[in-house]
Amino acid sequence: MSFPLWEKAKQITSAAIDAVRPDRLINDNLKRDGDQLEIQGRTFDLAEFEAVDIIAFGKAAPGMAAAVTDILGNRLRRGIIAGLPGFAFEHPRFERFEASHPLPDERSEAAARAALELARRSGPSDLLVLLVSGGGSSLLCAPLPGISLADKMCVTRELLVRGADIRELNIVRKHLSAVKGGRLALAAKAGVVNLIISDVVGDDPEVIASGPGYWDSSTFAEAVRILSKFDYYEAGPAGVKAAFESGLAGGLEETLKKNDAAFDRVSAFLVGCNAVALAAAKREAEAAGFQAMVLAGADSGEARDAAARYIPSLLASVRSRGRSDRPLALIAGGEHTVTVRGKGLGGRNQEFVLAVLVELERRARAGARSDRETFGEFLKNGRLNGRDWLVLSLGTDGVDGPTEAAGAWAGPATLVKLQPSGLNLAVRLDDNDSYNVFKKIGGLIVTGPTGTNVMDLRLILVD
Repeated sequence: MSFPLWEKAKQITSAAIDAVRPDRLINDNLKRDGDQLEIQGRTFDLAEFEAVDIIAFGKAAPGMAAAVTDILGNRLRRGIIAGLPGFAFEHPRFERFEASHPLPDERSEAAARAALELARRSGPSDLLVLLVSGGGSSLLCAPLPGISLADKMCVTRELLVRGADIRELNIVRKHLSAVKGGRLALAAKAGVVNLIISDVVGDDPEVIASGPGYWDSSTFAEAVRILSKFDYYEAGPAGVKAAFESGLAGGLEETLKKNDAAFDRVSAFLVGCNAVALAAAKREAEAAGFQAMVLAGADSGEARDAAARYIPSLLASVRSRGRSDRPLALIAGGEHTVTVRGKGLGGRNQEFVLAVLVELERRARAGARSDRETFGEFLKNGRLNGRDWLVLSLGTDGVDGPTEAAGAWAGPATLVKLQPSGLNLAVRLDDNDSYNVFKKIGGLIVTGPTGTNVMDLRLILVD
């Protein structure tokens, strides 16, 4: 190829992220003609509503709010927006809250209390539009009475470190919240429209941002089982345990369920998800000359375990390359987890790529008969069966763990740089220190916050 695989990978990932820009997704799914607002084929007559309010929360909130505000024009009465610190959206009818992620803080609570108040002030002839995206669980956070914000922060932190997936984390958070699990929709007297950009496997509205405007199928009993699974029910804050015991005994109301009358006036529309990004990546790869295939869009589980599952696909691509003149692009999405046992620095995407290198190195040194040809050059020059290759994983939001990187990539040049570095990759992986590995030998991907969030994107390229 005329350019290194890394240059092609940048083209592909940029196209994927561009396809899920919030303004693009909103304009692709909402059309207005006079008072007729059409959302995915369903029409809302704005003339039937006295006023329209907006509550926007999540990493994509600024872009979503800007696009919807442009569409609504002077029909907008007021709005609340909760986003990451420094977001650019400004509007005279919006109250802004720059809040914290992945752990909530006092600003998150202030944003949630303001959202609840706006919802309560709405009337039955109004329309309340909720703009929902990933990160909203932290950016909009109001604990139930009797539970402190510090307790909720503590539970969130521990579940993240112990490897809980987003569904497990959000079930627990919903049962500690005055706003999640449908409670924001319950607070409103208005009709409610959810416009949702998914950052979860399965695109389930009750999981995304913990579903403030959607019904919830989980229970206090399930939340207790999750905390027990991660050995944190007895060890966690006393206030949380007391709240859950009260919930189990019927002393606290459950989250709202599907048959609740409140949802007769609630609609939900998925306007963006990981599949949109993967499809755009495939189109861009094909335009760049690759034979492209989407492997999966629902990856989950431990990042290092998933990396081992990808190795056969990489090796099969290397071996089959000789039968085709076209380079290969394998594309996948989803979101992995990391159980933090070490003291290093990194994120799930960086850990995935490091784990791929560790597994390749392990196989090369083991010298399995079926892999001898493939790994003949690997430990010397990083090539596989004489082929150039690249493995990449990044967060579409531009953030990977507590680092400035969005993810990482590796290829033959990575292995060449590794030789004189003295790094023991397996030891660094055990210490969850992927960031410092790629900082030393190269391969960190730094995009800055992208303004969207549809989970992660992975590439395997073979030339």
